[in-house]
Amino acid sequence: MSDTDFRPFETCLDQERAGTLVAEAANGADDGELFLERRQSETLVYEDSRLKNSSYSSAEGFGLRAVRGQICGYAHSNEISENALRRASETTQLAVKEGGGNLSEAPQPAGYRLYTGTDPITEISFSKKIDTLKAIDAFVRELDQRVVQVSVSLSTSLQQIEILRADGTSVSDRRPMSQVTISAVVEEDDRRESGRDGSGGRALIGPLLERQNWEVMAREAVRIATVNLAAEPAPAGVMDVVLGPGWPGILLHEAIGHGLEGDFNRKGTSAFAGLMGKRIAAHGVNVVDDGTIPDRRGSITIDDEGTPSACNPLIEDGILVGYLQDRQNARLMKTTATGNGRRQSYAHTPMPRMTNTYMRSGNADPDGLVAEVQDGIYAVGFGGGQVDITNGKFVFSCTEAYRIKNGKVGQQLRGATIIGDGATALKNIRGIGNDLKLDPGIGTCGKDGQWVPVGVGQPTLLIGGLTVGGAKI
Repeated sequence: MSDTDFRPFETCLDQERAGTLVAEAANGADDGELFLERRQSETLVYEDSRLKNSSYSSAEGFGLRAVRGQICGYAHSNEISENALRRASETTQLAVKEGGGNLSEAPQPAGYRLYTGTDPITEISFSKKIDTLKAIDAFVRELDQRVVQVSVSLSTSLQQIEILRADGTSVSDRRPMSQVTISAVVEEDDRRESGRDGSGGRALIGPLLERQNWEVMAREAVRIATVNLAAEPAPAGVMDVVLGPGWPGILLHEAIGHGLEGDFNRKGTSAFAGLMGKRIAAHGVNVVDDGTIPDRRGSITIDDEGTPSACNPLIEDGILVGYLQDRQNARLMKTTATGNGRRQSYAHTPMPRMTNTYMRSGNADPDGLVAEVQDGIYAVGFGGGQVDITNGKFVFSCTEAYRIKNGKVGQQLRGATIIGDGATALKNIRGIGNDLKLDPGIGTCGKDGQWVPVGVGQPTLLIGGLTVGGAKI
């Protein structure tokens, strides 16, 4: 054990007494748990050839929850002590004091681990991290004389959790996270463009800081920036769109994935509410949410309620077959929790959230999909976007896109946006490539003010009839 090990029942609380207080809080409830957390993180930012920011933070606390029907009583504190837990228990009881609930059984233990429990923050010395950031900065500037600005960020964290349920059972998890991001700005003829690339996951930082790995990210960041220097204004209109593999799966995540989360469907606010067992996508479309992929950014051995993660089918051959569930929504919808109850921290209640959401490969040759398009665009990278969960309408900006003419990828484009709605886009998928790729491990998802790490992915897709917004008509 290291001095960073989180042992709340050895150092802060008596487990038997804590269990009694949790049971009192959940008396008359359907469910309840004590969520204990310690989180440590370090971030380094190297910009303008100097260390611009270096930060380290450590926080710990607990959240106590009691659930009865749709009612949730929740109290949290950054002080882990019996007195704080007793006050929280008294507060939480107010939400379920009428009773009438039947306490749900605790989840079964996961029985496996998906990632290392080693702390990535202390894996490598601070001086070696700084030397690597300097080397990356110099390498990016040497790649192209048009580079005028470089930013390199390195972040590591370790989240340690323990969940004690009202029946006295407990589970724990140690969740590492590492990420390196490289950004470059190039300038030519008074025009500036930027490019960005990165990689990460629930793993140690060492492999990411090996030269052969960060060189790939650096070259990609500069490539994207220089591609955009030569880009022309994007056309506008309804046209066929080919989405590249990997990161473009963020469109799938936002426009479709959120709509398949249990709370939205229970409340009837999702565009996919009431469509279980119905065709919602073209033949051949298979979508899963898989929290069990080793070392992936969105993976979790257990969710934040203690339920083991799983590979959950959502769409099979175009048919809606599943929603993502936490324990409360699963109970209200008379179904099973899927290991998707997630929360940002001890100060937040869990809710249904995605882990790694992706579309499975099809049989089409990616080049053949491009060859089918007479006039359209090939979208490789995406930036920000907006989605309305109630109707699935989305708007996404492209960070890298090209014009397709007569079946061939041509001129680079800038200012392209993809506009549509998830339900229509799913049905208009005309081709699914055989080249499934997952994102590089950089995704973070927001919902109701909470942010959690996620993964996305997809093969090359041909979608007909999407609206492309651009500067040229």
